[in-house]
Amino acid sequence: MKIYTKKGDAGKTSLLYGKEVEKFDPRCEAYGTIDEAVACLGLAKSLSNNNVIIDFLTNIQKELFVIGSELATPIETNINPDKKLPRISEKNVGNIEKEIDNLVPNIKIENEFILPGTSPISSCLHLARAIIRRCERQIVKLYKDGQLLNISILHYINRLSDFIFVLSKYQDRNENEEHVKISSL
Repeated sequence: MKIYTKKGDAGKTSLLYGKEVEKFDPRCEAYGTIDEAVACLGLAKSLSNNNVIIDFLTNIQKELFVIGSELATPIETNINPDKKLPRISEKNVGNIEKEIDNLVPNIKIENEFILPGTSPISSCLHLARAIIRRCERQIVKLYKDGQLLNISILHYINRLSDFIFVLSKYQDRNENEEHVKISSL
């Protein structure tokens, strides 16, 4: 199997199930941003020796792949219902909320902005959070344009950025690192 197909040389790509679109299509932007987040979370995971963080990040990466496949599937596509493709649901959102609730008692949440950069892992997590926020804006646009039917994706991404922030604080607490705080702007 060849890695290169040359099909994208004209600036087009195929979504799942064959619909061809421009590479700057909003769906491509959204699932491409998901891919960036997955890679950034992978970098954070590779730097960590904390099994709790590694397990959290592995699970999130898998769920982001599900979201990426949903974003790459046009709403007008007739999918065979027997395929039972995985989808993000409110259960996934609830799971993230539970993890946030479990971690928050272990960290200090200040009412101030913080500057990322206390450790390589938390810096990667802050970068991933920023990427996820960008993806959230792209997903909101898809939803407002009627191109996203599964509102749970938007809920999940919104909660995920909160979780990644909490996870970065948890990481730094475990390393006895202190964030640089900005008390006023």
